[in-house]
Amino acid sequence: MDQSEEAIKNDIHLKRLRYVVTLCALLLALTHLIWPSISIDAITLSLVVIAILPWLTPLVKSLELPGGWKVEFQELQKAASRADTAGLLAAEPSKAEESFSFQSISKRDPNLALAGLRIEIEKRLAKLAEVNGIEQRRPMGIGQLLRALTQYEVLTNDERSILADMVNMLNAAVHGAAVDRRSADWAIDVGPRLLTSLDERIGEAKQT
Repeated sequence: MDQSEEAIKNDIHLKRLRYVVTLCALLLALTHLIWPSISIDAITLSLVVIAILPWLTPLVKSLELPGGWKVEFQELQKAASRADTAGLLAAEPSKAEESFSFQSISKRDPNLALAGLRIEIEKRLAKLAEVNGIEQRRPMGIGQLLRALTQYEVLTNDERSILADMVNMLNAAVHGAAVDRRSADWAIDVGPRLLTSLDERIGEAKQT
């Protein structure tokens, strides 16, 4: 079986799993509506969570106890691989700056580091739209920028999809999701290469 067939099968399996989890949640909600007198104590609920947790690993990467759920940004690695294949990552980061602002705070505040990377991406997408003559009557959000850049064929659909997925994950950090150490390291390693690639595209557009 080649990698594409395996990826398709994994995707189908993941979708089915999502449907099952959603259906179970709806059934529990319906049960509560029909028999509101039935109460579920914390111990029972914990045992139910432990029972279904092995089946949820494709959806939730880890469980941090105590303190609640902690979603690790392991998907960032997959996004980086897709970005590299699509040519969105420069071989080496630019030497013009010793470091980006988000790199200097990554050890102290991983959330702020990922939020900073998201801001830097948005700034470059706005500049890329500007140098390609895309009219902005008012400042666009990052989703609008991606759609406009794709519409004007500055980005391919695949590049737009990759950047959108990446930004969505970075948005989680902006809104306070728990960020593990590896995610901050990812920002330091991959972030500058992505920003350098976008800077190169801006430079090329200016020359045309």
